[in-house]
Amino acid sequence: MMPLSIRRGIVRRTALAAALSALVAGLSLVTPAAAGAAGTLQQVTSFGSNPGNLAMYAYTPANLPAGAPLVVALHGCTQSASDYHAHSGWQKFADQWGFAVVYPQTGAANNSLSCFSWFDATKDTRGKGEAASVKQMVDTALARYGSDPSRVFVTGLSAGGGMTADLLADYPDVFAGGSVDSGLPAQCATTQAAASGCQYGGQNLTPKQWGDKVRASYPGYTGPWPRVAIWQGSSDTTVTPVNGTELRDQWTDVWGIGQTASSTKSLTGGTTESIYNDSAGKPAVALFSVSGMAHGLAVDPGSGADQCGSTGAYYLDTICSSYHTATFWGLDGGGDQGGTGSLPAPAGLTVTGTTDTGATLAWNAVSGAAGYNVYRGGTKVGSATGTSYTDSGLSAATTYSYTVAAVDSSGAVGAVSAPVTATTTGAAPQCYTTDNYRQVQAGRAHQSGGYTYANGSSQYMGLYNVAITHTLKETSPGYFVLADSGC
Repeated sequence: MMPLSIRRGIVRRTALAAALSALVAGLSLVTPAAAGAAGTLQQVTSFGSNPGNLAMYAYTPANLPAGAPLVVALHGCTQSASDYHAHSGWQKFADQWGFAVVYPQTGAANNSLSCFSWFDATKDTRGKGEAASVKQMVDTALARYGSDPSRVFVTGLSAGGGMTADLLADYPDVFAGGSVDSGLPAQCATTQAAASGCQYGGQNLTPKQWGDKVRASYPGYTGPWPRVAIWQGSSDTTVTPVNGTELRDQWTDVWGIGQTASSTKSLTGGTTESIYNDSAGKPAVALFSVSGMAHGLAVDPGSGADQCGSTGAYYLDTICSSYHTATFWGLDGGGDQGGTGSLPAPAGLTVTGTTDTGATLAWNAVSGAAGYNVYRGGTKVGSATGTSYTDSGLSAATTYSYTVAAVDSSGAVGAVSAPVTATTTGAAPQCYTTDNYRQVQAGRAHQSGGYTYANGSSQYMGLYNVAITHTLKETSPGYFVLADSGC
């Protein structure tokens, strides 16, 4: 992502190094925030065997409800988790709509320019290297934050975008959706030598040939496939615009749909949105082409509902891509919630009572409603003919998020209400802090091959000895998860 004018002034490099320097984002590394409470970016350690030698950082908003979505966000070359968090706008929507964000971070030990290795088949394929490390981060986050495993999404910029495409191909059983920002098709290059060819020119492959690269990444998998957003600037000279077209060809072929858009519309910042629907008429692939935008992530600083982020090197003031990506995924309460019906959102949604295992809700009646759908964490959990509902089977001392939508006599679902949170009563899960040896002796963990793993979750804890200490939280009888950042 380093501009060409700067690259020409640098001492001549080998062709392979030049291919990587093209993906450099010219920001200085910012020291990530230290581990802290919810509402701050914090490092998470001991998330697995970490074959890709990555670092894991996470942001969790205060009062994060159980069953919330999880977003994984990958930075560009020479960037860090903290500057991507600071500029990209994901924090705003995590706070507003209630989800956790995980930021994998690579460094110079892996690549001299701190690029994710989207071009290396030994590091970007299922079960290997950096891809495997990201999967371990997802597993850890799901256990630690109680996130919904059916609503895990991944996004990335430039080299992080190339790795995002690879992860979607490697783990379609893990990621419900993705967003490739100024990135490249999955498995476009499998060696470093081939990287520059992908960046600067088309590969002249058919949609089926592109789709075959995805299908070969996890042989035998037949779906469901992730819903994919693609962001590409028309004036990008580092990752040329043909990559956006090739990504469109790749993922529409995987979905078994054509390359003719189902709908198009103009957005702010000179952006054209092209939507490609699946067989059920639901958006499966979205291509956002930003006229005149060079290489970088599209942001739009401001306080508007559809604005986000801050400008900087390779954070370009055009449109808030994070907002449109999040709404494409349904993180704003779309997706399973609400519908195309004409009924307004129910007003006055409140929590009228809680127990150790349940929460009771009430709301104002909507004229014309034949019933109401109730959603917990974005997923429908029940329906009611009246204006109250009791959700049961919940965990004690846990926070949940609820919304409600009215349903008319034809079954059409109206707009979704504003969310409320309910916290069940009872004792919070118990936590235990001690060394790995004593955790095993107490029956909260087990050891294999000299390494320690939490009982239940099987999260990696490091060597089986007294020199390594962790906090384990018992979320259900006999099921323990790492809780080093707080119980």
